[in-house]
Amino acid sequence: MSKVSFSCSEIPYLRFGAGEPLVFIHGLGEVKEGWNNQFEFADQYDLIIPDLRGHGEHITNEKISIPQFARDIITLLNDLQVESAHICGLSMGGMVAQEIYRQAPQMCRSLMLVSTFHYIPRHLAKLIINYRKVRSLSTNPSLPKKTAARISLNSWKGKVYQDFQKFYQPNHEVFLKSVKACLEVNNLKLLPKIKVPTLIMGSQYDSVIPVWIQLLMHKQIPHSEFVILRNTGHIAKLEQKEAFNRVIRNFLKKHSKVS
Repeated sequence: MSKVSFSCSEIPYLRFGAGEPLVFIHGLGEVKEGWNNQFEFADQYDLIIPDLRGHGEHITNEKISIPQFARDIITLLNDLQVESAHICGLSMGGMVAQEIYRQAPQMCRSLMLVSTFHYIPRHLAKLIINYRKVRSLSTNPSLPKKTAARISLNSWKGKVYQDFQKFYQPNHEVFLKSVKACLEVNNLKLLPKIKVPTLIMGSQYDSVIPVWIQLLMHKQIPHSEFVILRNTGHIAKLEQKEAFNRVIRNFLKKHSKVS
């Protein structure tokens, strides 16, 4: 694996492997290294894994919004002279992936939208993303990470739990701003316009963003594929990494030039 690099726009990212570009976008409070279970994709793809602003080594708490997250990644790809890439985003990262398509559809070879959503009516916001629990985490930084793990994971023991503790590193101010940004997402009109191959993935025991939300997204995106991963909570890339990677790889195989 390559060391962390910084683009000319000062965006920190990992880049290694060879083949068609594949971008992984982390979720709320996570860092780029949280995709370590997916580093194996470097055997066939040119992996590009950034820190979203305010997360990991991307130090700032200014201009935190889903459109700005997307602009940062578009800027990074332009800095790297990458004309287009497969875009995979988890949770908030899935919202960023949708926004990248809105701003620069020509840069998206395909979309993989994992455990994410496209719209939250105000009166359902607390139900859908358990906003009260998320808020309690963000307003009291001293709360143990195990509380976040209990919300996000189906299994709270062993390596999965340890990895979550390692890669979940929320910044207090950025966390609050990011939650607000997520609640402002409205892609009701965007989804039917998506023309690239799209995979929608949900998790059976996701208590953060229930799987029926991803089913609604699937119904809105023409010709999209829909997969439910079994026996996992919100962070399937950690809890069911073999199944997660297999689904992603099979999808990419159908929609890339990789043999």
